[in-house]
This record gives sequence, C-alpha cells and structure tokens, in this order.
Amino acid sequence: MQIKRSATAQWIGAGKDGKGTLTSPSGVLSNTQYSFNTRFEDGIGTNPEELVAAAHAGCFSMQLAFNLQGAGFVADVIDTSSQVILENGAINEIKLTTSVKAAGLTQDKFEELVNHAKVNCPISKLFNATISLDATLL
Repeated sequence: MQIKRSATAQWIGAGKDGKGTLTSPSGVLSNTQYSFNTRFEDGIGTNPEELVAAAHAGCFSMQLAFNLQGAGFVADVIDTSSQVILENGAINEIKLTTSVKAAGLTQDKFEELVNHAKVNCPISKLFNATISLDATLL
C-alpha cells in the first residue's frame, strides 16, 4: 500500500526578514505562519522543527499502539513528547519521552515494544540523528 501526503510552503522576502505560510490539504495547516522569529526566537506561529516533533511523537505513539496490539495488549493511554534539537544548522538529536498505561503489560515486554517503536516508526527512519527514549510504564 502506498500513501501520499503533501503540504505546501510559500516564503516571501529575505531569510531573516521574510515570512512564510504552510498549508496542508486536510486544513490542519491553513496559511499557518512561520518566520525567522518563530524558528529561532519566540514569535507567534510554527516552525519546521515543531512540526517534525509533532509528527515524530504521533508516529511513535501509533507504532507503539500497533506493537501493543500485536502483543495482545491495548493501551489505556500513550502520552509521548518529542523534542527536536536544531544545532549548527542540523537536527542531530531528538528526545522522545513516553508514558504508557496498559493492563497486564510487564516491564520487560514494555521495554521491548517501546524500543521497537523508537527504531521502526516511519518518522524515526527519516532521521540521521541520535534518538533517545525515556519510557515509563504506568
């Protein structure tokens, strides 16, 4: 099965003083603003790293849910955050933090399933970065 998703970006002006918008066909992003200030300072809007972090947290959580299901468990909740670190013009580090509540899940099985999700979610496979994981079974 092949899935295609897309988004568009429009940038107007120079790098530091310009402004851009991002749009996705779903409407989740609709001329959503981004700029130098939203990327490198605390301006209002989004930035590529924030969007990558959201995509990674979502992808990891969904992969983990499938891993749990395949092992005979259903999560009551999976809470995941992703911190993307941009330094010297590259994303070299990503920190995933997750907590999971699933009835009957042992610590050993939990560690196996979260580590599999960390390595095998499609977004993780995109990165040439160190991905660390702090995982807690509730």
